[in-house]
This record gives sequence, C-alpha cells and structure tokens, in this order.
Amino acid sequence: MFELLNKVNAPEDVRKLSPEERVRLCAEIRRYMVECCAVNPGHLGSSLGAVEIIVALHCVYDTPKDKIVFDVGHQAYAHKIITGRRELFRKNRSRDGISGFPKRDESPYDAFGTGHSSTSISAALGFAEAARISGSGEKAVALIGDGALTGGLAFEGLNNAGSSKADLLVILNDNNISIDQNIGGLHDYLLHITTHPFYNRLKNKVWNSLGEGKMRDWVQNRVIDTKSNLVRGSGGALFESLGFRYFGPIDGNDLQQVTDTLERLKNLRGPRILHIHTRKGCGYAPAEQDPTTWHAPGRFHPDTGERIKSVHPADRYQDVFGEVLEDLARRDSRVVGITPAMASGCGMTKMAAAFPERFFDVGIEEGHAVTFSAGLAAAGLKPYCNIYSSFSQRAYDNIIHDIALQNLPVVLCLDRAGLVGEDGATHHGCYDLAAYRSIPGAVVAAPRNELELKNLMFTGLNITGGPFVIRYPRGMGEGVAWRKAIYKAVPLGQGEKLMDGKRVAILGLGPVVNRALAAAKRHKAEYWEGPAVYDMRFIKPLDSGIMEEAGKFRAIITVEDGSLKGGLFGAVSEFFAGRDNAPIIKGVGIPDRYIVQDTQKSQLSDCGLDEESLYDLLLGMMKNL
Repeated sequence: MFELLNKVNAPEDVRKLSPEERVRLCAEIRRYMVECCAVNPGHLGSSLGAVEIIVALHCVYDTPKDKIVFDVGHQAYAHKIITGRRELFRKNRSRDGISGFPKRDESPYDAFGTGHSSTSISAALGFAEAARISGSGEKAVALIGDGALTGGLAFEGLNNAGSSKADLLVILNDNNISIDQNIGGLHDYLLHITTHPFYNRLKNKVWNSLGEGKMRDWVQNRVIDTKSNLVRGSGGALFESLGFRYFGPIDGNDLQQVTDTLERLKNLRGPRILHIHTRKGCGYAPAEQDPTTWHAPGRFHPDTGERIKSVHPADRYQDVFGEVLEDLARRDSRVVGITPAMASGCGMTKMAAAFPERFFDVGIEEGHAVTFSAGLAAAGLKPYCNIYSSFSQRAYDNIIHDIALQNLPVVLCLDRAGLVGEDGATHHGCYDLAAYRSIPGAVVAAPRNELELKNLMFTGLNITGGPFVIRYPRGMGEGVAWRKAIYKAVPLGQGEKLMDGKRVAILGLGPVVNRALAAAKRHKAEYWEGPAVYDMRFIKPLDSGIMEEAGKFRAIITVEDGSLKGGLFGAVSEFFAGRDNAPIIKGVGIPDRYIVQDTQKSQLSDCGLDEESLYDLLLGMMKNL
C-alpha cells in the first residue's frame, strides 16, 4: 500500500524519484496520514492540503541546510513523515512519539519551532539575514497559511523583510479557511487575486503563447509577475507595496506546477512571495466537504469517514460557556462576544448563529481582540472575549494598557487553561494565574465545575471595572447539573469551604480541587480524620477569611493546574510571609519545566495533580504531623 513511502527515509530519497513517482508518493502520504490520524487523532485537514507544497520544497531545496520555516505547525505532517519520522508519526502527539508541531530538538529538519501562528516570516527573515552575514548561501523559506496572515506579527515581518531586501521566499498557502471560515479584508483581497478573470485570462494567454525557453523566463520575471496596473488589486499590489515581488496564484495541489515554480524562484534575489491556492483536506473527500470539522476530527473510520464519537457523562467546559453566553445575550442586549478565530473551538458558534450582529470573529489577532473589547466596553457594551489561555499571552500588554489601566469592564474567558494534553507545551495554559494576578485591579477566578462557570459568567454582567478573568480547562466538566440552575452572582474574592478537617488545610483552585476533595474524603474514610478542603475560587482577590482560618492549621497544601511559581502557591506563601508561627506550606501544581505532549490524565499525574498522587502526599503529611 505504501510502496514508495516505505523507501523514503529522508528528502534525498524523494529527490531520486521521477516526477510521476512523486505524484504517487503524495497520494501515499495522504493515505498514510489518514490511516494514522484515524486511530491517533491530530490536525488532519491542513496537512492534507499542504502535501504537494512540502514534497516540492524538499525536492527543490537542500534541506536541512536550507531552512523551511512553518507557520501554523499543523500543516507540517508530510514534512515530518518524509524527514525520517515516518514510523514515529504513528505515535504523533504522544509522550513516546513526536510532537504534533515542528520542534527544533526533535529533528534538524525542524528549523524553527511553532505551535501557534504568524511567526514564520519573522523567523525566516532571521535565517535569511544570518545567511547573508555568514555568507553561507543557505536559503530561507517561510510557509504561512491557515489564516495566519491575519496576525499582526506576520505584517510586522512582511514590513521589515520588504525593506531589508533579504533573500527570502514567503509561500502563502491560501486555502480560503483557517479553522473556521476565514474572514476579514485580507481574506477577501486574496480571494479576489485568486479568482479575478481578467488577470488569469491574460496571464494564461501570454504564458501559453511563449512556450519553453528564455523568453518565458523573462516574461515571468519582468512582465507577468510585476503585473499590470490595468486591474487594480488583480495581482499582488499589497505585497509589492511592502517591497515584495509577487508571484502567482498557482495551484498548490499540482505537484509539477509547484515544483517548476519553486525552481524558477529559488535563485532569484530579494524578498519574494508566492501565492499558492490549495484545498484544505485535499485528497480525502470527507475532509474536503467539511474542512472545519476535519481540521482536527478526532478518531474516525478511514474508509468511510464516519467519526467515532465518545460518550461522556458530562458537558465540555467550552459548551457550557457557549450556551451560557447565548443565554446572557438573550437577557441583556449589551452582551457581545469576541474571539480571535476560535469560534467553534471555544463554543461561541451558538452566539454567532443567534446574534450575528453581536458576534465578532476578528481573525488570529489576540491583541486586537482585547483592545477591540476594551473599545466596546468603553462604549457601554458588555464584552465577553474568549481566548485560549496560551494564546492570551500575546495580548498581555493590551490587557494591562487597554483594559486594566482604564478600568474597563471586559470579561476575559480563558479556555484551555492548565494542561491541554496532546498539543503539548506550546498550548498549555500554565502561566495565566501568575501573569494576571499581578495586574492591579484585575479579578482572576477559576471555577471548579460547570455551575461555577455559569455563575461566574453571570457575575461578569455586573462588574464595573476590569479585567475580569475566568479561566477553565479543556475537556469535560464534573457532571454537575447546571442548565436548569438559577443564576447566582458570586461575591468577588469569596471562596467556599468544602470539607471540615484537622491539622492540614487544602486550598484548591479550579477543577483540580475536586481531585483534592476526593483524596481528602478517602483519607478520612480510612483513618477517621481528614484535612479541611477549601475552594478558593479566586486567586485575586484572595478570600481573607479563608486565609486567616487556614493559618490556624499546622500545614497548608495548595493545589492548582497552573505554574507553581507565581500562582496560588506564591500568593499563599506571600500572605503568610514574615508571620510568626506560620503554617508549613506545600505547593502542588505545574513545575518549572515544560510538560511534553501526552494525554491530559498522564500530564496531571506527572505533575502530582491526580487523586492518587494527592492522596499519597496527604497521607505522608498527616503522618509526619
């Protein structure tokens, strides 16, 4: 089934194949991806569309000497498969396998690590300028797509590269979709370039009339790709205005066309941009027909495309968020929803369908999403801005300067907080508690279950200043009844005692407090004595009453699914610093190291945040006391 692919262990093996064999190889790579991802889920749709681009790049360029810098890392599956990681790809995104994204310490072919987006142009420019300074002659290529060009950093890179005259090729993989449908002016502009009939008729007519030879090359370099101003916007006017020579658009799923074009562009000098049009999910019918679902489809039957749905006893936190936001919007016409390109992932599609005039998907622009929300709040609306915790780090300055300093009532809902599982270190939401609790005037909360999330979102309606941060994890809730529960506003900074106890007080934050409570109940059942357990609910402000009460115990255990440095452990330690007879304080959380890709369950165990680990810790402490 994989006659050619089984012979490919490095790019030089691809270069030895005939053009016809390379086309067959692309088909085999797609089948292999589908086979592997059916049982070991990953980001399938984008990588299916980028196969020909990646095979052509490794044929034309001398990798790993020449540098290929990926942008949205989940385009890179074909790259991993043909660079010596074919068998490891069967364990993609697992602890004993490989990362789902390019990673420098994994392979010399991964020139630059990436897990989010919009970084490729800046990084590739760094490689290009380093090659110029050293005189190495190495080439640098940035492959950007899946909506990443909407990110502000991409434009910063374009602006700098265009003025630098660097020997840089930027490939824009334009598949007309990121995760959800692409939106915005730039997307419309690229679609106009791709489909403009006058430009394409003129280009094809001239091109076909020239035949092979030097005249065609001259026209390619001097006429067609500098464009005519007869049709405004029909070529790459935007990119040319930034100092790039624009080429394209071409069919990115036509291997020979991509290879020939890259061969012609390789030895040109200066900043160039090649516009390639591909189909997300190309070669696998279910993924082509529904690219949003098949961006990361989970497990499925490879022959039929039927997705294997897991049955869970609880709702996902993002679904709770989505339903509650829609309901709040029905109750209050001031409620608006904002997301940077993650509407389906965060659960905001319900809001989008019910109130399209009050829903804003701003593209992959986290900083803009925050400042835009601040503007909405300043105008008297009630913005709920949903950003994945890891991605919110890109908007840290905006949160401080545009929300906090102006005391604007913006509700920041940070999805995927804590450990996220197979996406690994680039996507963990480890640092939000430490980062945002240091901002004056901020309120930072972490619900322990679905009902708490509902009530905290309701509480956000009545805040008068901000930011009001609610962070919650990826995945399933605790299975508590929440839909029919009456809304209840939560007093800011008020926690809750969950269990009476002696000697040891457990102060927990977020859903992990439920694991701590289970461990405490088990200890009490087995030894007739257990610790007290408190749900802090807020890391800022801390519940001073709980803190004073906890100070009377001989020891305190803090439990959080965030960074131990600067998180709840830090906050509690600061509270008791310098006090006489202060309790012993032991922190359990995410340690000062990066947690590799694995299941969420294994990662929590690795950090001591599962019930068994917490029970063992509690058992030891109670005995020692």
